[in-house]
Amino acid sequence: MQNQPYGLGAPPLAVEQLAPGADLCSKLRLTLSARGLRDLDYFSKSDPICVVYMFRDAHLAHARKVEIGRTEVVQNCLDPEWNRTFVIDYFFEEKQPIIFEVYDADSKSQNLADHDFIGAAETTVGDIVGAQGSTKIMKLTNNTHQGGYTKWGELKVVAEETDEAIQEVAMVTCHGVKLDKKDFFGKSDPFLKFYRITDSNSKLLVHQTEVLKCTLNPKWKPFEASMQRLCANEPNNRLRIECFDYDKDGGSSHDYIGGCETTLERLRSKQDVELPLINERKREKKGKKYKDSGVLIFDSVATRRHYTFIEYITAQTALDFTIAIDLTASNGNPKMPNSLHFIGGHNLNQYQLACRAIADILQPYNPSRMFEAMGFGAKIPPRGQTSFCFPLNLPNDFPVYGVEGIMSAYATCVDQVRLFGPTNFSPVINRAADIASRYPKDGSRYQVLLIITDGIISDFEPTIHAIIGASYLPLSIIIIGVGNDDFSRMEDLDSDAHLLSLNGRTAQRDIVQFVPLREFLSKYGLSDTVGPAAMARLAKEVLAEVPVQVSSYMNMNGIVPKPVDRCRFATVSPPVHDVSMYPQPPQIFANQPAYPENPMTLMPQPQPPSAPSAPPYP
Repeated sequence: MQNQPYGLGAPPLAVEQLAPGADLCSKLRLTLSARGLRDLDYFSKSDPICVVYMFRDAHLAHARKVEIGRTEVVQNCLDPEWNRTFVIDYFFEEKQPIIFEVYDADSKSQNLADHDFIGAAETTVGDIVGAQGSTKIMKLTNNTHQGGYTKWGELKVVAEETDEAIQEVAMVTCHGVKLDKKDFFGKSDPFLKFYRITDSNSKLLVHQTEVLKCTLNPKWKPFEASMQRLCANEPNNRLRIECFDYDKDGGSSHDYIGGCETTLERLRSKQDVELPLINERKREKKGKKYKDSGVLIFDSVATRRHYTFIEYITAQTALDFTIAIDLTASNGNPKMPNSLHFIGGHNLNQYQLACRAIADILQPYNPSRMFEAMGFGAKIPPRGQTSFCFPLNLPNDFPVYGVEGIMSAYATCVDQVRLFGPTNFSPVINRAADIASRYPKDGSRYQVLLIITDGIISDFEPTIHAIIGASYLPLSIIIIGVGNDDFSRMEDLDSDAHLLSLNGRTAQRDIVQFVPLREFLSKYGLSDTVGPAAMARLAKEVLAEVPVQVSSYMNMNGIVPKPVDRCRFATVSPPVHDVSMYPQPPQIFANQPAYPENPMTLMPQPQPPSAPSAPPYP
């Protein structure tokens, strides 16, 4: 997900101040494709992926090369059309160097050194915009290869201005009937590609559906696409829709079933409802006997206004903040300097760093300044039972006041509890979801849950269940991994490429963002003990997806921002924090279990694994 612009309703940056006129920048969407890539695989074709970088502070001697995103991998293809696009800020008055690096993906590793480098192209954003049709074609170069090759392929970059403040989206539901059978031992695995036909009569990929296995009558999931992306805000622009039978080898190996042309206006006005899919080669071969290769039926096509994060914040949507701290024994004895929970000296530990970085940014969005603070995985007083969800503010309730209230509750709690285990996430996610389920349905409140942990998830499947249920609620989850443990399972929860699914239940939207702190610190060349600059960068990185998640939930549920009467804010008092929606905290000083029953009714929740018999830290 791309960063959202700072503007009305957003807090000022604590360290890296905005450049003059930054709020007046344009937004550009970059669409990438390549052709004639050099084949680096012996027994198949390359599986290309493109990585995009920009230089921050390019006018300074210490300019930083920053990765802004990666495309998906297109399998077995030397002429890829990448579906994933990039939205960037465009400043007319600045020189903005941008670099594109193309690799042949050899595994699922995120480390680019594990893949074969094909070539790179470097230009500036201004050069792309200034090119004819804002379309720049560049030759890829590879200065690291000793083979003497000169042809590595060409990269095509198309830049389009996008207005994020006012956006119309098209909502499309369609299905196919009696598609051609392409698989010898089965049916077909169909998917659709939607292209916009440009002024130069070339095709620009604007949307691709999911693949449906073994069916000649597919019913694809409804999808949304911006009018800018789909038809350049011109409903009468031509659309080309092509249907393919998926092949695991990818690229040109996908079998072409057939295609059709229409416009968004014809679909929206129901002039086109049933469109025959025509395969020209098959029609030439069969002549008059050929009718079609199936029919594409549009069940519904409509357009509506898509509201942005800034509009909801301006209309007084409050962001509630909940934090959950991992207090398991793998963090080490808090009394020892090598513990992740050691508090002493002049530097913050990693838990304090992550907590303050996020809370400082979110606090201005909640007028009440009341936050939920939880701990999990420790034995708590007075009887020493293990709890997976207890108030960090022992022996009081969960809510604390402000950032300093969180920091104070954490420091006190570390001295009161006995670190134990295991690392169970589902109880704290269920509690946050229970709170979010009690919010008014008018979009006035949205919750952000921050989980800071050092370990491997012990209740992975119950956690997925909890996240899937929470995806239907006004809730986002940020997970920050501290220390040097294996966080590979955490990456599985951050489902940017596909929605989480388990036992036939699929999440409604992606609500999880995971950042391993050690990689973040390494990325910026920082030590473990860092100051305000690092906290500002960390907050910017881990909160990048929250604005999109907030607006997607609101728009998905038909919530329209309320009209704002700006005059009344001069006299109105800040809203009082309503604690009636909060479930009662577990009675940790009474004869009751420390793990409260989850009252959510969205789906049945499996019980987390019980605590291990292993002793706590020595």
